[in-house]
Amino acid sequence: MLDFVRELIALPTENPPGTAYLECVRFLRRRLRKLGLRLDSHTPHYCVRAHYGSGQRTLYFQGHYDVVPAAASSQFLPVMRNGRLFGRGSSDMKSGLASMVYAILALRDSGVNLDGRIILSLVPDEETAGARGTRALVEAGLIDPTAIGMLTPEPTSGVIWNSSRGAVSLRVTVRGKAIHSGLSHSVRNAFEGMLHVAQGLRALQTRIASRKTRFPVRPESARHSILMLGGRCEGGTNFNVVPAECSFTVDRRTNPEEDLALETQRMLRVLERSKRQGVDLDSEIFQQGDASATSQDHPLSKALEESVSEATGKMPRFELCPGLLETRFYAQKGIPALAYGPGLLAVSHGPHEFVPVRNIENCALVYALTAVRLLGAP
Repeated sequence: MLDFVRELIALPTENPPGTAYLECVRFLRRRLRKLGLRLDSHTPHYCVRAHYGSGQRTLYFQGHYDVVPAAASSQFLPVMRNGRLFGRGSSDMKSGLASMVYAILALRDSGVNLDGRIILSLVPDEETAGARGTRALVEAGLIDPTAIGMLTPEPTSGVIWNSSRGAVSLRVTVRGKAIHSGLSHSVRNAFEGMLHVAQGLRALQTRIASRKTRFPVRPESARHSILMLGGRCEGGTNFNVVPAECSFTVDRRTNPEEDLALETQRMLRVLERSKRQGVDLDSEIFQQGDASATSQDHPLSKALEESVSEATGKMPRFELCPGLLETRFYAQKGIPALAYGPGLLAVSHGPHEFVPVRNIENCALVYALTAVRLLGAP
């Protein structure tokens, strides 16, 4: 199992831009065949799917193999130290892929009879909205709306994420005219226009921040709804030249109780108001996804909760994921979906990303036990 994770970490599947995808697909297909799993040939180009079991009921095991860009190339050289495996993607979520694969092998080798099937889906592009991954599976009609559940190994730090925020992300570009600063009185300054737009969004941000979700999440301050300005800002060419163009991003994270379409329109109305007031601007939505939620009382939730307790000796908490999850694609089809994985959120995406090795084994056991509880033949 650890060799599997090490080999995955060594593949630099950075996204953006999406490097080493084909190399990773070839590795996964080759390894899954060697392990004796049946591959699905009717799959989008960069996705890998395998089946185990048979029957009408379907449980999805899904994870992504793309990773955020590394801080240094050395992050693709996996290192074991003090019971921890270091490397880019070790926590988010290549270790989780191994846990899911080896959970299926454990079920097969133990001779457990399943009244149904597990579909393993390994996909790219989770870090950038899923265009060549889960979204491609949806568009190809490869997600069965009658499925009994979906599990994904996000780095949940020991809790179960049964809900997640929605997101709409914008890039706003304000235009002016480049000219020497001594003649700045004669043209529009794109930076000043950007400040005007940001001021309107700041007022909206203040109103949004007063809302709280009813779903549990820690710390308490994380319950507030989110509008973040300026994740990326660009513009200008020199200190003595009026900037001809300035751009900045707006990242809106909605709680499950909020309507994504309505919240999107509220932001766009702020931009339209700035236009009417003379600001020359364009906007582009580059990410959009709904919130999702599965009840703690659902059979999938109960099965996962009991399995985590059995494997770890601790009853897990249910919490709201602070970000956007691919569970949304399944929830949109009425499929209950949960996240639980071996990784730690606090170190994911960071320069010293790692996963506790014990967690990888525990998660494989959790996934296997959950499958038995849901699909075990009478």
